[in-house]
Amino acid sequence: MKIAIVGAGIIGVTTAWELACDGHEVHVFDRRSAAAEESSFANAGVVAPGYVTPWAAPGMRMKVLRSLLSSHGAIKLRWPLSGRDVGFMRAWQRACRLETYLANRARMQRLAFYSRQRLHGIVAARELVYERSDGYLVLLRGKREKKLVRPGLEVLRQAGAVFREIDADEARRLEPALSPDTDLAGAIHLPDDEVGNCRQFAMLLKREAEALGAQFFFDCDIAPLSRAAPRSLSLAAGSPALAFDAVIVCAGVAGAALLAPLGVRVPLAPVYGYSLSASIREPLNAPRSAVMDERFKVAISRMGLRVRVAGSAELGGRPGELHPGAVQTLYKVLHDWFPAAAQIESGGVQQWKGARPMLPDGPPVIGPSGVPGVWLNLGHGSSGWALSCGSARVLADMVAGREAEIDLEGLGLERLLPGA
Repeated sequence: MKIAIVGAGIIGVTTAWELACDGHEVHVFDRRSAAAEESSFANAGVVAPGYVTPWAAPGMRMKVLRSLLSSHGAIKLRWPLSGRDVGFMRAWQRACRLETYLANRARMQRLAFYSRQRLHGIVAARELVYERSDGYLVLLRGKREKKLVRPGLEVLRQAGAVFREIDADEARRLEPALSPDTDLAGAIHLPDDEVGNCRQFAMLLKREAEALGAQFFFDCDIAPLSRAAPRSLSLAAGSPALAFDAVIVCAGVAGAALLAPLGVRVPLAPVYGYSLSASIREPLNAPRSAVMDERFKVAISRMGLRVRVAGSAELGGRPGELHPGAVQTLYKVLHDWFPAAAQIESGGVQQWKGARPMLPDGPPVIGPSGVPGVWLNLGHGSSGWALSCGSARVLADMVAGREAEIDLEGLGLERLLPGA
């Protein structure tokens, strides 16, 4: 089939790769000038399937309230809030019910573990070399964090994740550069998890897809799909329509507007995350892999010769506006744990803010849109990198009419329809 993919982030690139492997004629369109320049550009890079869980969970409403009142809270509301943001929050509150959370958690983790398996298979088969390292350490500053993390450990057990509860001394043996001046009550070590440069992987896989015949077209702002010809694409600025056998929307938050004329409602909202990337000053003073500060929900990852600090969940505000408080929290957590790791005085720090395309209940939407020939691979939120390879394979199997290798219950659009 001749297939168009709208969006060349990590979801669009992995989808292009899987469809090209299946022998389809693949055309990928993106409004940016290169692949992986939006949500995939400078994320934390952590692939930890056991930690892939819905943001909508029992008790989260109180946690969000406490976070809003804290100067370094992980979750913030910014002005202006749009009607879309308000609607997202209402739907999110409804999804915090225990039975809803448990179902969505199972869906996400099923996909996450499968996705990691697919990622490893692609890397081994294509011999891809990119910035990555093994192991993930969740740092617990005090008794409060040790108490709050208990429910999460039960989630890890139920998911079959390999982990160990370790004391501060062992944590410092695993990450010798951790500052001795910051209190550390213990840590959770996940040896099978990893950190990897999402954008580097996307660029490498794009080349592999191109070698199989996939074509990528950039600086193409695609117009909303037409009800009269939903499998045709044209530019927002005006151009002749190109017809395809199928169109797959992988455009993140922008996917909602593309689908709206078809009557397909996907309640996506941008939840912004921040990151800092800086050159390593001295390798011995930098993390070996990735750590996550449980109190501030900030990850510090080693990306080759750089350190990346990533966190925050910000709803509302303006896309290009970096809030000083969010940036300051990243600097604080970096200084607390690895004060001599990065060259931050020279002004060479890359500050980034990206929109995570989130659905209020957690899991992405993968599969048919309800309009013949239009498919969806949307709403992966902060777990796009961790879910990308599995989501792409699942969608390619659906397009081919094959049975997927995992249970797809609850991953389709029907989950979000009124009355579901």
